Parts: sequence; structure tokens; C-alpha cells
Amino acid sequence: MRTDNRQPDELRPVEIETGVLMTAEGSAFIKVGSTHVLCAASVEDTVPPFLRNSGKGWVTAEYSMLPRATAKRTPREVTKGRPSGRTHEIQRLIGRSLRSIIDTNALGERTVIVDCDVIQADGGTRTASITGAYVALAQALRQLVAYGALKTLPLRDSVAATSVGLVRGEPMLDLCYEEDSQADVDMNVVMTGAGAFVEVQATAEHTPFDDAQMARMMGLARAGIVRLAEIQKKAVVR
Repeated sequence: MRTDNRQPDELRPVEIETGVLMTAEGSAFIKVGSTHVLCAASVEDTVPPFLRNSGKGWVTAEYSMLPRATAKRTPREVTKGRPSGRTHEIQRLIGRSLRSIIDTNALGERTVIVDCDVIQADGGTRTASITGAYVALAQALRQLVAYGALKTLPLRDSVAATSVGLVRGEPMLDLCYEEDSQADVDMNVVMTGAGAFVEVQATAEHTPFDDAQMARMMGLARAGIVRLAEIQKKAVVR
């Protein structure tokens, strides 16, 4: 058994609440165990310069963590004048993940920005952000269709993410912070609802891993993302 009494193939409890922000076109508050992330999707009738007059839209993301999302206060990055390398990497990952399931032609020349703010962190903040960001994005796009701004929903699929790793030699799904800090291998997997890979980030923190271990971790991740996709689907239709 794990530190939180889960089985190796068990996700932490997942909850997604939608419509939590009255001011955003789409919003979702996702809880993955003790990791809590607020995701808000904003629609703007403009695109980056490289897409002007192309007829195509754009989806991007920003990520941040509140100072006391962690056990020890982390200073706001605005005081440093720019995002950290970690923040920049994570928000680019979220943006890539969302764009992988968007029909940019159907979106038209508009931009959707999804802000992911970590309220509380206990491991897996980037994967929870991707999973929640999709729900906020879907809510915003459904609203555009309902209001007649879009003729068709520009979503080709859903997208979700989870972590997996080797902890004391055992493959485990959805690592909490304590497990992540001890893991021999840490992996983040992003997949579409149809089961196609968007991104796989795997790092051997202490001990290299072999093909068999990789296959076992990928199997856990795939099964976990199937369950996350089901939770997303129920949240989006609410």
C-alpha cells in the first residue's frame, strides 16, 4: 500500500467543478487529491501576428502557483520580473496539449487563453492543469457555439494527463508529492481521449529503467487517462 493507502494502479480522488468563475467564458476547478488548480478560459477576438489573415485561431496557456500552494511560501514570480524556467516549461506544455485537439480553422481568428492557477500543490500540478484546462476550454467553446459565434465546436478530441513513476522499484500511478520526491523514475503522460499520445516526459532520477518497466508505467498511465477522460466528459456536459 502507498502512503495514502492507494493501490499502485489507483488515481487519487478526482473532482472537477465547472462554471466556478462568473467572469470567464469557461472555468473549471480541479482537485486531484490535495492538488487543487483553478482553470479559466478567456476568448479574445485577435490572434498572434504570425496568424493574422490566416483564418486560423490559437490556443495558449499561462500557469502560476500561489505563494502558499506549497508547504513553504514561494515568492510570487512577478517580484522577479519574469516567469521561472519551470513555469515557462509547464505553460508551454499545457498550450501544446490543448492545441493538439483543436481545429484551428473552425476556431477562426480568435485566441483562447487558459490560465491555470495552482491553489494547493501536492504533486502533479502540470498534469492536473492540463486535465482541468481542457474542461475550461471545452466550456468556453461550447458557449461560443451556443451564442452563435461559432457554427461548429472546434474540438477534435479531449486531452488529459497524469503522472506515473517507479517508487522503490514499483510502478505507481498519479504520484503525490511524497512519492514524487522519492521516485527513481518520474514520468508525465499526455494523451487524447482516443488514446493517442501528445507528450511523454520521462526522467530517471536515480536508477535507469528498462523496456519492461517502461511498458508497465505506460500501461498504468493509459488506464488512468481513460478514467480521467470519463470524469472530464461528465464535467463538460454539466
